[in-house]
Amino acid sequence: MYQFIRDLKEIYTHQPNLPYTEKQTPVSLSLQSNIDYLKIRYENSPDLTVREIRLNGINAAVINIDNMVDKDILALGIIKPIFEYSFSGTPEKCMNDIKYKILYTDEIIDIDTYEEIESKILSGFAVIALDGCEKMLAVGIQGYQSRSISEPEADVVQRGSKEGFVEPMRVNMSMLRRRIKNPKLKFETMTIGNVSRTEICLCYLTDAVSDKILNKLKKRLHQVNLKTVLTTGYLVPFLEEKGDFSFFSGVGVSERPDTVCGKITEGRIAILIDGVSSAVIVPFLFVEYFQTLDDYSNRAYFATFTRLLKYCAFFISMLLPGIYVSLATFNPEMFPTLMLNKIAGSISATPLSLMYETILIQLVYEMMREAGLRMPQPLGYAVSIVGGLVVGDTAINAGLIGAPTLMVVAITAICSYVIPNLYAPSAVLRIIFTLAGGIFGIWGVAAVFCVMLVNICGKNSFGVPYTSPITPFSAAAMRDVIIRAGWKVLSRKNEYVQNLPGANIQSEDSEQ
Repeated sequence: MYQFIRDLKEIYTHQPNLPYTEKQTPVSLSLQSNIDYLKIRYENSPDLTVREIRLNGINAAVINIDNMVDKDILALGIIKPIFEYSFSGTPEKCMNDIKYKILYTDEIIDIDTYEEIESKILSGFAVIALDGCEKMLAVGIQGYQSRSISEPEADVVQRGSKEGFVEPMRVNMSMLRRRIKNPKLKFETMTIGNVSRTEICLCYLTDAVSDKILNKLKKRLHQVNLKTVLTTGYLVPFLEEKGDFSFFSGVGVSERPDTVCGKITEGRIAILIDGVSSAVIVPFLFVEYFQTLDDYSNRAYFATFTRLLKYCAFFISMLLPGIYVSLATFNPEMFPTLMLNKIAGSISATPLSLMYETILIQLVYEMMREAGLRMPQPLGYAVSIVGGLVVGDTAINAGLIGAPTLMVVAITAICSYVIPNLYAPSAVLRIIFTLAGGIFGIWGVAAVFCVMLVNICGKNSFGVPYTSPITPFSAAAMRDVIIRAGWKVLSRKNEYVQNLPGANIQSEDSEQ
């Protein structure tokens, strides 16, 4: 038992994240030694391709990973021109001839370490090595298969572009560049993950971004000591503020390049991850959950109407079950007479108390939602139909659950889908509010709501208050929060995120 407690303490004790540093090993002058090293390193993997050739008595080799390069370009653009050229002189002169006289590709990089060789060939490069030369050439001829650009499934808009991010990072960079034709849009790449060696890219406007936010983000990324980075969820905990215990995240995620471009012009930084079809956005504020691209495509009055609906739907999805349970248990006189008779009749006809009944229905709904999400699509439809018929009708007729309670849970479920990015916190919070309302009544719901409100107001994202511009209040920025002003008003002044009231952007060292 004591060992178990010590193990738990060791697991959950906060330890500083030390930056990952990779040892750099220079290549050998012997071509055969370099080839042997790579074969041993990859344990003679069949996809490691080494094409050995001779250039006027000098041994050479073209190294690549099968199916990671375009074979036509490899054969016709690299190997064939090298065979047709007449080489003479030292290995260094032959390497310069290949670089400056033979190859016509635009991405040619000099490398001189084994770690660079591994990184390049695993990224779709072909490496040219000569015996007796201390440097090699990495030629970018990526040709791996990828999904075509299509409309994102989780972030659909009625008007606007139908393009969404795809898995190759370079394609995503081009979609951002095509929308912001400005030389101040900068891309900065780095590698994270000491096993996966995942390439990520920071995207920002140099004249709009805050240098302190940018430096703070780079420092946190350098301290990420993960083995693999396979999706955005791997990085998000490392980008949150220290000691941040909140259901809501200060890091945004989007699948739409046009949405990301809009955030970048406001001074934010986007992080593209190779192999992931979404981008991470920092800093991210609470009010941005309620903003979509359709808000800026529609007229201002309709965008304001839909935004008000989103705020109402968010509070209903969290509070309605808790308020219903608290009032029906402790303050039934708050209901109209006819409604009270229906609720009292359903409670007396069911075996469970109202609180347990509401929580049970919520858990069953979450199970059905998870089953429909994970099952193949045809079976997912069947699960939803069976769940609606069995749980919705049969359970009521059998007297296991009450119709008013089922109606309340159904309304909260519908409202929770109005803002998909807030589904996870609202799903957990409504169970907490239900427990608080069933045990302590309406005062328990009010107390938990105050705790949640204090938690959100005390949160910040890279030094920017999470609830800005509502609190601290900014009249100029409120034109695009609850009420969306027209474009003639929005275009008068550019509001950068680091200039919002209450922003206290410090360096990472000063925080420590």
